[in-house]
Amino acid sequence: MNFIKRALCSVTRKKGKSLILFAVIFVLGNVIAGSIAIQQSTQNVEKSVKKQLGAMATVQLDYENNQEEFAKEDLKIDQLKVDLMKKIGESPYVKYYDYNAVSYSQTKDLKSASMDSEESGGMMEGFTLKGSNYHKIVDVEEKNIKVVDGKVFTQEDIDNGKNVGLISSKVAEENGLSVGDQMVMDTRGYDYTESGEEKELFKIDVPIQIIGIFEPTTVEMKDKESKKEEDQDMNQQFMSLQQLNTVYLPNKTVLEINKDYEDKLKKVAPDSQFVTEEDQEEYYTPIYVLKSPDDVEAFKQETQPLLPKLYTVKASTDQYEQIGGSMKKMSQISGYVVMIAVIATLLIISLVVLLFMRDRKHELGIYLSLGDKRSHVMGQIIIEMLIISGIALILSLITGNFLGKLVSESLLNSDILSTTTNQMDMFMTMDGLGSTDLTSDDIMNAYEVKFSLGYIITYLVVGLGTVLLAAILPLLYIVRLNPKKIMM
Repeated sequence: MNFIKRALCSVTRKKGKSLILFAVIFVLGNVIAGSIAIQQSTQNVEKSVKKQLGAMATVQLDYENNQEEFAKEDLKIDQLKVDLMKKIGESPYVKYYDYNAVSYSQTKDLKSASMDSEESGGMMEGFTLKGSNYHKIVDVEEKNIKVVDGKVFTQEDIDNGKNVGLISSKVAEENGLSVGDQMVMDTRGYDYTESGEEKELFKIDVPIQIIGIFEPTTVEMKDKESKKEEDQDMNQQFMSLQQLNTVYLPNKTVLEINKDYEDKLKKVAPDSQFVTEEDQEEYYTPIYVLKSPDDVEAFKQETQPLLPKLYTVKASTDQYEQIGGSMKKMSQISGYVVMIAVIATLLIISLVVLLFMRDRKHELGIYLSLGDKRSHVMGQIIIEMLIISGIALILSLITGNFLGKLVSESLLNSDILSTTTNQMDMFMTMDGLGSTDLTSDDIMNAYEVKFSLGYIITYLVVGLGTVLLAAILPLLYIVRLNPKKIMM
């Protein structure tokens, strides 16, 4: 009888020992399977949420980590140079990039979009002027807005700084405008009296030809009936208004509007608190669209050494880093459990099988004394372990997944993870990376423990690998067996 048949017969004849080994592997397999299920589910949440957030990055001042520096009176901050922005844009991780000149225009005659609800009266007046050096417009390419009529800029529009722009359909409706019309933006200059009253100083009419009309795709206007939480709804309203009241223009056009405004202010009210003594440098906010969310960390490491002092790289995926603490904590816990369970499995299975080997030393000694090769005897033991462990691991694959669901639900509903979750229930960004309200509930709702090919392969590889490693000690015992001493 060859060693393979002996292994099959040994498993079926010695039912008691086979059941003990099966029970041990099944219990430990459930722990490993449940932990891997939780770990993979948290990783899937991170991947899916980061994919939704997009792979965008910008460079900005790092106020959070340099509070002492910014508190100094003689602090001098270097402006980001266009050449540096272009150099960063040449990174292999960057798909395309833009740098935006941003301004604000307060108007009276030109009506801005407003909310229908009573609570939002006076929430926002006027327009955000967003310049672009990328003629296709990043917000259009990233599907934050959709051009419903007209077109985007041409490269000639960008290079020459033409007075052409895109407005939202809501603003077009409010002012009776359409593609091809000339929109006059009556930018007003204001100052404040000693009593705090607002005083209009001047008006500058800026003619802009409308070449395109867009609609937002990432934010929606809400009516009263759809409100659930007041704070969240107010944030949603503000983001909606900001997007609807954005006018997209070439960078040079925005800078020209700013210069005309500053010159007029200096001429009309040289003593105004808003007049600056020195000419303002051209200021841009760079936006880099990366090829993949997985490239964010590598892009940060590559870019940070190039930046002036006090600057840092911020990415759209940072929102997950702020809100997704509970998922990370759960992933860490499950990772530790996997490590502990694997170590425990190695020790327990090794000891159990070794004890069984000591009871079977006469059987093994007979095989060796009859001329059977040690490799065949060792192969028999490995096959026995693989048969028992294979059945146990396949069954624990199912029950362990169910166990992972129960444990993760208990953790998410407990106070263990709440400290991380409640630190910042909503992360709101208004830094050029888009306006997104990502809540902890969004991340929790995205979490789901389910069967996947990755889960099955990972578990079987870890489980079978652990069993095979656990077989090393019993195999060393067989190697040291002396058949003559056993048979004496």
